[in-house]
Amino acid sequence: MAKDDEVVEQQGGEFHGKDYRDPPPAPLVDAEELVKWSFYRAVIAEFVATLLFLYITVLTVIGYSRQSDTTHGGDQCDGVGLLGIAWAFGGMIFVLVYCTAGISGGHINPAVTFGLFLARRVSLVRAILYMVAQCLGAVCGCGLVKAFQRAYYERYGGGANMLQAGYSKGTGLGAEIIGTFVLVYTVLSATDPKRSARDSHVPVLAPLPIGFAVFMVHLATIPITGTGINPARSFGAAVMYNKEKAWDDQWIFWVGPFIGAAIAAFYHQHVLRAAAIKALGSFRSSSAL
Repeated sequence: MAKDDEVVEQQGGEFHGKDYRDPPPAPLVDAEELVKWSFYRAVIAEFVATLLFLYITVLTVIGYSRQSDTTHGGDQCDGVGLLGIAWAFGGMIFVLVYCTAGISGGHINPAVTFGLFLARRVSLVRAILYMVAQCLGAVCGCGLVKAFQRAYYERYGGGANMLQAGYSKGTGLGAEIIGTFVLVYTVLSATDPKRSARDSHVPVLAPLPIGFAVFMVHLATIPITGTGINPARSFGAAVMYNKEKAWDDQWIFWVGPFIGAAIAAFYHQHVLRAAAIKALGSFRSSSAL
């Protein structure tokens, strides 16, 4: 394992260094997880969290569309506005990550799970079952919205992600890549065990920067794609809305987030944390003994 000398605490005005060791990477395939209740509890937590996330956020999107629809008695100045929609997405991520971080890690997003898998934070088995649970939760969450807002669901697009008029598919793909990069980069940085060891004297609430990342990305990309950066969110809304346009653009909301997550994982692990260089140094040290 890689080892760094880090300054981690200050006592009596003097800094004291201690050796920091990276935790071992998660195994690629961990069959033992399949016989643990804690594993299935985490999968259930991901399902429920994603269901709640889609229920609140898609309901907010449809509610705003209804209130601002001037052709049906609405007013463009009514409702929460795009700023409020961004707050709904960012705020729900903050709440749900806070609630589930100690159980499942609070992924609530296949792209986040994929990025953490590439960073060797979760096993392949856990990553696959998390993604399945997230997609099922998203479908159920959007199903609840459709059931409660049947009069407005079809009229206002079901909260589905679609490329907006005036933008090319390349622009939409780029927006999803960059937006997901920002999110996964924030997740990896906020949950970095090395940061926790180094800054143990500074309390950091990881869900806060993650929620703010989602909020900021939504502000930038709602006018372009409606903001996906979460394949489960886009998939669940497309399944319930089930219109050709939503399915035609669906690939953008899978390919973009997975590319963005992969770039973020590589950048964080191999550039910022220099994992490859540390591994090479450890190998040379052991060879010299």
